[in-house]
Amino acid sequence: MMDIGLLRQSLRCRCPRCSTGPLYRSRFDLRLNDVCGTCGLHLAANDNGDGPAVFLIFVLGALLVPLAVAFEIAVAPPLWVHGILWGCVAFGITLGALRPLKSFIIALQFKHRPGDWSK
Repeated sequence: MMDIGLLRQSLRCRCPRCSTGPLYRSRFDLRLNDVCGTCGLHLAANDNGDGPAVFLIFVLGALLVPLAVAFEIAVAPPLWVHGILWGCVAFGITLGALRPLKSFIIALQFKHRPGDWSK
């Protein structure tokens, strides 16, 4: 079962230990703070790699391809309309979802392997 507190904390992009310190250096940055300013957790010790981006690619592919096919069948617009429309939709969803998804993976990693963060 999904931990609602973990999901809420991830959407707010907060520290997985104290839920108050910010994870990222600034609002529009994907670089993590080295250490949580509130509790001192070493955030640089996480190992999320490309996981958030890969999950986002799978989800976007599973959602947008059927929508694009249905749009093609219903409206049959020119190819350039598909390129602009679905490119903008994918870009917008990626910008909106990448930081919270990365925060969620970091929080899951902290929840299941808290001892790995003590560096």
